[in-house]
Amino acid sequence: MSEDFLQQNVRYVKSVGEKRAEVWAEEHGVRTVRDLLHFYPRRYLDRTTVTPVERLQERPDPVTVVGTVRRKNIVPGNNQKRFELILEGERGGQMKCTWFQGIWWVRKAFEKGDRLAVHGKVEKYGRWHSMTHPDFDKLNDEGAILDTGRIVPLYPGGEAMSNVGLTSRSVRRILYNVFKEHGLKLKETLPEEIVAAYDLMEGRVALRAIHFPKSQAELEKAKRRLKFDELFLIQLMLAQMRQQQDEVVGPRFEDPGAHTEEFVRTVLPFELTGAQKRALADVIEDTQTGTQMNRLIQGDVGSGKTVVAVAAMMHAYDSGYQSAFMAPTELLAEQHYQSLTNYLRPMGLEPHLLVGGQSTSEREAILKDVNEGRVPVAIGTHALIQEEVEFDNLGLAVVDEQHRFGVAQRAEMFEKGEQPHMLLMTATPIPRSLAMTLYGDLDVSKIDEMPPGRKPVDTRLRAEKRRGEVYAFLRDRLEQGEQAYVVYPLVEESEKMDLKDAENGFEALREQFPDYTVGLVHGRMGSDQKDNAMEQFKEGTIDILVSTTVIEVGVDVPNATVMLVEHAERFGLSQLHQLRGRVGRSEKQSYCILMAGYKRSQEAKQRLEAMVQTNDGFEISETDLQIRGAGDFFGTRQSGMPDLKIADITEDTEILEAAREAAFDLVEEDPHLRADAHQRLRRRFEDTYAEHGLGFARVG
Repeated sequence: MSEDFLQQNVRYVKSVGEKRAEVWAEEHGVRTVRDLLHFYPRRYLDRTTVTPVERLQERPDPVTVVGTVRRKNIVPGNNQKRFELILEGERGGQMKCTWFQGIWWVRKAFEKGDRLAVHGKVEKYGRWHSMTHPDFDKLNDEGAILDTGRIVPLYPGGEAMSNVGLTSRSVRRILYNVFKEHGLKLKETLPEEIVAAYDLMEGRVALRAIHFPKSQAELEKAKRRLKFDELFLIQLMLAQMRQQQDEVVGPRFEDPGAHTEEFVRTVLPFELTGAQKRALADVIEDTQTGTQMNRLIQGDVGSGKTVVAVAAMMHAYDSGYQSAFMAPTELLAEQHYQSLTNYLRPMGLEPHLLVGGQSTSEREAILKDVNEGRVPVAIGTHALIQEEVEFDNLGLAVVDEQHRFGVAQRAEMFEKGEQPHMLLMTATPIPRSLAMTLYGDLDVSKIDEMPPGRKPVDTRLRAEKRRGEVYAFLRDRLEQGEQAYVVYPLVEESEKMDLKDAENGFEALREQFPDYTVGLVHGRMGSDQKDNAMEQFKEGTIDILVSTTVIEVGVDVPNATVMLVEHAERFGLSQLHQLRGRVGRSEKQSYCILMAGYKRSQEAKQRLEAMVQTNDGFEISETDLQIRGAGDFFGTRQSGMPDLKIADITEDTEILEAAREAAFDLVEEDPHLRADAHQRLRRRFEDTYAEHGLGFARVG
């Protein structure tokens, strides 16, 4: 099969046509023949995996059941209608399937006598075993297929697909024709030595087997090969980025000088932790090689990443270079400016802040000082690396909260300026498998120790009936002269409701604590109002700060020792962990109280239990990844990566590591894939990343 055919629009494939092609592209991104071949089944029907109706029982794992529709009807309810279907198994047992949404569509989708395969979790209500909103496939014409014991692929569908006749059965026919006509012409894209070294199934065999497996063993081998392909292409991109970065000339720093030594030994009121020392040593080593440093410092909230960054900036200053410190918001930039001013002034150095809201004359004066080299450290948002800001001798760019930027954005960032060293920081601990993917082009230092004297935050889960007890505890902390945050969730779809909740909570707290000052911050306030409220809280004139928004990452109020999270079941795990990180910023014992409703999903229960059980951000991140899956943990749009159609880096870490090893070895051998044996792979790579603007020649 030629490369041209693979790029052909799917509408020209037998039995597809214009209307089906339009829907397929809209619903599932299938536009070309290559997309069609990689339109993988969502699951399979195998006689050995079908559970008979009479053997159904409640269990946490989903099961597949085959049966015949005996009754269907719409049932009225107190609040909403529901659609119910009664399925009968081969031996007479019956089960119920229920839909609360899309009931008019599903009502039309079934006829009495239809043979169905339904897939979902089984629960028991009264005498009925039941599935709610199960996946389903019609098997009216496929009884013979099931009876022969073959493994039958079932494909992603939906109302739009069904309306144009793209059922699992028709998709199988379309694919069968493609493989029959062109299957033997499919060419291997991976180099032979990689296929052999990693014991991989041949590419064209894997594609046929994923759609038409002859056995479970063959299906597993096909999955392994196709997962390897997906992860290998991502790692190939990262390997080439790393290889190109290693060739970029960067400023060559000298040995640490007087300001670095003074900061670490005299200005800091504490000794660096072992993890901080290791991270700083990594930075010093990188900046003395003569090539551009691209290092990520990963550390939990409060672990002391900023201190390492300041030491690195003093190292740059001792070597005759300026530094830029970039934060994602102006509020954080201003906070970092205050912190850095406190660190640098004792050494006779004055950092400068560049943010919006400054007068034209003030801004021009700062830009002039930066341009003429009188500013050792410039602090601001990412506007710092825009064209109008010209440094005299920029040697180090520090980017705070790097987790907000992905591979594609980072590739653009590295092209700014005169190849300064890049030091990236994130307070969101990243699971190892994700770090290998999102940050696989970077060197990583991990700060996994907390500064001495810090006590773990005491996290407690409380129900509404214990609110009186919670308020009594809060009063006790306030009487000790401490402060508290009270945070409400903000969900876009119900912003008005949430705002009302927070305002009601604000009023209730004012009544409950008349002797204390209660402040309110919400999303509809202007930046100045929010900043003013945060400043008052920081200065101690506000005792309790109520917020409808997540308190900004990086807001540092050491005297705040209580974080009370309302409706905690509605927050994500990483959000909860970031919120908890707002307290525990001093030697005082701090507390995080999670107020949660009784109606909690299974995922919400897992999140809340994880928060109570551990303060370790890296452990939290692994749990979060398991609960949410890689696709949600960092959206692919944000990360600059193509979607993973079959691989799951949560579960496929072993394959990921093999793919990474193979990709990095190949790029070391042939950095630009110029060898004849690598041309098909190069074309495949270009096709994959073309829409991301990351061709093989310029990906770095």
